[in-house]
Amino acid sequence: MCTAPPGCRSTRASCASRCRPSGRASAPSSSSCCSWRCSAPASCASCCGGARSGGPRPRHRSRTRMSDPAVDDGTIRRASTTIAAGTLVSRVLGFVNLAVLAWVLGQQNPGVNAFALANTIPSNLFALVAGGLTSAVLVPQIVRAARDADGGQAFVNKLLTLGVTACLAIAVLVTLAAPLLIPLYAVQGVGTVFDADAMALATAFAYWCLPQVFFYAVYALLGEALNARQVFGPYTWAPVLNNVILIGSLALFAALFGIDPAHQDPASWTPAQIALLGGGATLGIAAQCLVLTLFWRRTGLRFRPDFHWKGVGLRATGKAAGWMFGMIVVTQLTIVLQTRVASLAGPQDASVAVLNTAWLLFMLPHSILALSIATPYFTRMSAHASAGDVRSVRDDLSSSLRVIVMLVTGAGAAIGAAAIPFGAFFGRTPAEVVGISSVLIAYLIGLVPFSAMFVLQRGFFALGDTRTPFLIKVLQGVTVSLALLAVALLAPKPQVAVGVALATTIASTVQALVLALVLRHRIHGLDARRVLVRTALFFAAAVPAIGAGVGVLALLGGFSRGFAVANTGTAFVSVALVGATVLAVYFALLLLVRVPELQAGLTPLRRLLRRT
Repeated sequence: MCTAPPGCRSTRASCASRCRPSGRASAPSSSSCCSWRCSAPASCASCCGGARSGGPRPRHRSRTRMSDPAVDDGTIRRASTTIAAGTLVSRVLGFVNLAVLAWVLGQQNPGVNAFALANTIPSNLFALVAGGLTSAVLVPQIVRAARDADGGQAFVNKLLTLGVTACLAIAVLVTLAAPLLIPLYAVQGVGTVFDADAMALATAFAYWCLPQVFFYAVYALLGEALNARQVFGPYTWAPVLNNVILIGSLALFAALFGIDPAHQDPASWTPAQIALLGGGATLGIAAQCLVLTLFWRRTGLRFRPDFHWKGVGLRATGKAAGWMFGMIVVTQLTIVLQTRVASLAGPQDASVAVLNTAWLLFMLPHSILALSIATPYFTRMSAHASAGDVRSVRDDLSSSLRVIVMLVTGAGAAIGAAAIPFGAFFGRTPAEVVGISSVLIAYLIGLVPFSAMFVLQRGFFALGDTRTPFLIKVLQGVTVSLALLAVALLAPKPQVAVGVALATTIASTVQALVLALVLRHRIHGLDARRVLVRTALFFAAAVPAIGAGVGVLALLGGFSRGFAVANTGTAFVSVALVGATVLAVYFALLLLVRVPELQAGLTPLRRLLRRT
């Protein structure tokens, strides 16, 4: 009887057919494959726990034994720390990038909104054309393919070849279609942020920015393949290079062409200015993508282009990706609607650029905390689901939800209390400060549902189910569309961006609730009572913490145009003081009531602090 783990038994027959005990005509059924003198291929080594009594050892061994049952808790903590560290550094540089962009171009004028629109479309289009082939599909499929006889080599080669080829063709097509895409995302009109000159400038930027679609796609394909092979660091550290390049491009732009308000008029932009800013943005994404190739050998695989796309299981991947594609289509339709509604704001009102800034601030706790914890959990849940261990999937969902909700609640409370100095850090005028802080608070109301939605979706994805999240996404799309329609019809121009953010919050909350109810039924429980009790406790601790932070903000003159909003430097100091106050009170209260999740949640943070 073979002693291999369950995931290896599928290869036992082929292994046994070529393994013979030394000196015998055939192997007795009770023999272990490991005791045989084996002439089977290297892939049969997994049937013997990684050792064979004879024959050459494989030349290339994966550093991560993907046939092993699952990622252990220690690996998850180390991976979470690595991901959080990379994300933190990247986000800090991202904020520097935003601050430099605001200094060079401003926040609420047609020029910066033209660049913001053109530079946002590539990531939206990437999500549309390749989003269904990234984490939701690739990680579970690569984990399963790793149990093939070749360790997943053929599957990964064919998948990457297909993905890169398709995305290159699509990138060329969308770049040529730039004049058609800009009117799709923005409404042109007199007295709005996008007049004829702004639309022409956005189109010129789009020609330089749209090639990013290809580099985004290759970055995601390589990065998710690395994650599936338990090489978690490079994917989250690569954006650091992108931010460095973009900051350098903006600094060079300021040195050569000056700063705001010289660039508020879209008709004043020259081809050289457009090329430097748009080309610098694309160069950063290209570098972010190409740096991942330096880490490919860590997967234990060798990439060779393979255009024979039949017979390796891509059909199952395509089916799963099909539902994901549908989900991304719904997402992109809502983004188009959001952008069009935002473009109804006045020329000096909060619009696309402010929404982008507030969204990046909103995503800070989600990307550093929720994403870094959920990513290694997702790999482990995929392994559990592949082995049919639904109970372990349920346990991982409960653990990850409780820890993530605890952390993002505290972080969201800190950012919300410091919203006004955050606005002063990125804004140049009182109107920009109010616009950024108001939109940020509207987004933050939905932070916990948004992060919970992310985890719950990955529960479905680990089970190989992308159809159910698609159907729930349709419901979310209908919800946000109705809310955005109300904003377009009822909101005054200065409040349009706030209305867009609130519509997003409402829709995310509805989506998270429905996902939880359906997944609870699917896996026969979600430890819902414990998750809800803990969530209520975290919210209760956040209330006095926010009160303390707002008190500090008042003392710093945040509500009277005092120190907290005087300039960028004082705003930064105020953000630090208010945020530290909120976090200190929040975690002190959790420590006082001895919340069990505190130890699990703070372990990666302590590791992160030691690294930094």
